[in-house]
Amino acid sequence: MDAAAAISRPERSIEILIALAAPDMAAVDALIRDRMQSPVAVIPALAEHLIGGSAKRLRPLLTVAAARLCGAEDDACLKLATAVEFIHTATLLHDDGVDSSELRRGKVAAHLIWGAPAAVLVGDFLFSRAFELMVEAGSMEALEVLARASRVISEGEVLQLTSAHDLNLTQDTYLDIIRAKTAELFAAAAEAGAISAGASPEQRTAMRAYGTSLGLAFQLVDDALDYSGTSEALGKNPGDDFREGKATLPLLLAIQRSGARETAFWERTVSKLQKVDDDFRRARELVASTGAGEATLQLADEYAAQAQAELEGFASNSWRPALNDLAAFAVSRSA
Repeated sequence: MDAAAAISRPERSIEILIALAAPDMAAVDALIRDRMQSPVAVIPALAEHLIGGSAKRLRPLLTVAAARLCGAEDDACLKLATAVEFIHTATLLHDDGVDSSELRRGKVAAHLIWGAPAAVLVGDFLFSRAFELMVEAGSMEALEVLARASRVISEGEVLQLTSAHDLNLTQDTYLDIIRAKTAELFAAAAEAGAISAGASPEQRTAMRAYGTSLGLAFQLVDDALDYSGTSEALGKNPGDDFREGKATLPLLLAIQRSGARETAFWERTVSKLQKVDDDFRRARELVASTGAGEATLQLADEYAAQAQAELEGFASNSWRPALNDLAAFAVSRSA
């Protein structure tokens, strides 16, 4: 089946991948719960609030799947997968404090329960745990990949912060932001898994490219759903990006395709952050009527297809079609 056909079937899911990886992910979950413990009671309580529950753990799942696709038969990938989840969770804790988000993964954001200082410091604790696990994994190459990802993610978040409210942000700069703040960890997760399996340089490159394209598709869908989705689909409140004045692609395309009257609306609500209760409803209507949301999802489809194309050089074992479906899942969330 070609990439386009797979992507056009939104009923496809990651159930096969989850089943294949179930033993590995059970071990990762055990490591997560062991390594988030601390004699300081607020640390495991706050970490459990965010890490526990129904999170799909896509990034550590990607590390495990990449390792198995590349022929790994041992458990070398498990500590790296756990480190990936800790890096991701730490960035969420930091981001929610910066953005003043109210929901995360369908729960009240941690900073609203324990306070922003505690949330940030627990994020720092999880970063530290991640680096301990990387060292224990014993691979300098994997440590380099994940350490670089931690830096790049921070750079992406700062770039997004300094680009907020900018109605003239280019699509290229927007893609640079999401490539850094989201796709980089997907790329590093996949590459680290390949490294743990002793993959060839060509396989490492392909897995990194797969992760990058997958992460871009995933973030584009998230950004589109902020204007068309529900709290259940997003795990956070729709409209958060709009309320925070984030210049995401649906917003940028809607502005480009709007008339003078609508431009004044965007300047008031996004540039000046002067909003009234009905503004998000109008913003959603403009994103829909200009086709900006649909164009964003189309670009996500293209990146998902690119991710699937990167798998063509791998042996046809059970993990390859499962990773193919993971790319399809990234975009099917919008269906």
